[in-house]
Amino acid sequence: MIDAKLKELGIELPDAPAPAANYVPAVLSGNMLYISGQIPVKDGAMVATGHLGGDVTVEQGQAAARQCAINILAQVKTALEGDLERIVRCVKLTGFVSCTPEFTQHPQVINGASDLMVEVLGDRGRHARAAVGMAALPLGVAVEVDAIFEVA
Repeated sequence: MIDAKLKELGIELPDAPAPAANYVPAVLSGNMLYISGQIPVKDGAMVATGHLGGDVTVEQGQAAARQCAINILAQVKTALEGDLERIVRCVKLTGFVSCTPEFTQHPQVINGASDLMVEVLGDRGRHARAAVGMAALPLGVAVEVDAIFEVA
């Protein structure tokens, strides 16, 4: 059902990217799956770099957050050996927004990730969330998102 929904939405999950440092991309502990922060990489290129409130628009930030969510689902699929139906629910997303000190639209930016989770997972995609501003993020990306899932 989830794979069919992804296909219906025209979303093809990429291969899960390897970690860039000394950590693992996912940890399964009991029935909880923790996904490390994902950046907005698509086809080997960054979707958005820079700062919201500066050289990145809210719409560009939302697109970056959406790509982060797609990359999260790719990590989930790998961690669950290809079986996305094991997702019971998306429990929490934390969105990090690289922004100027005056920028206050963090929730609107991270809606790009939240909306994708609900689009793909339906009620299983409704989650708790934090959206916070940062001075800088790895590789100069505009957005990073991590996630926690309950799985069967």
